[in-house]
Amino acid sequence: MPTFVALLRGVNVGKAKRVPMAELRTLLCRLGYTRVATLLNSGNAVFHAPRGTPAKHSADIAAAIFTQLKVAVPVIVKSASELAAIVSGSPITPAADEHPRFLVAFVQDTKALSSLAAIESLVVPPDRFAIGKNAAYLLCAAGILESKAGAALLGKTGKLATTRNWATVLKLQALARGSDA
Repeated sequence: MPTFVALLRGVNVGKAKRVPMAELRTLLCRLGYTRVATLLNSGNAVFHAPRGTPAKHSADIAAAIFTQLKVAVPVIVKSASELAAIVSGSPITPAADEHPRFLVAFVQDTKALSSLAAIESLVVPPDRFAIGKNAAYLLCAAGILESKAGAALLGKTGKLATTRNWATVLKLQALARGSDA
């Protein structure tokens, strides 16, 4: 059965948009997904579905969260193979100590990656930014809070995307791989 990864944008940051992970797991199970697991408290889930596309799962999950939890939240869903392509397709290879400062921007429709091109003008070396085939990548060398490009990616410029740091992306990939076993 295919494995998918769901990424919720902007949940559990501050007091707004609270989505408890136990409730998210229950909601996903009610939708008929199996082998549901969450990672951290920031809206990451891995699940199995017998059929359906990532876009369909995205719409279904977002609608269920709104209906059941009364929270409007963008949801991006990638198949395990899409996640693997995003990881292997990274044009930037961060050192282990850079994983928390290396962001991957996920979009549901890769056409939305073009909206992130404006970030390039905000990048000040040693920061690095690249738009790949399936995601965008930003290394904030001095830290995310010190980077204008990081602020733009996490703010209005990146509104069609959700970001995860590299350490989280690798944990999600490991969870998805283990879920396939």
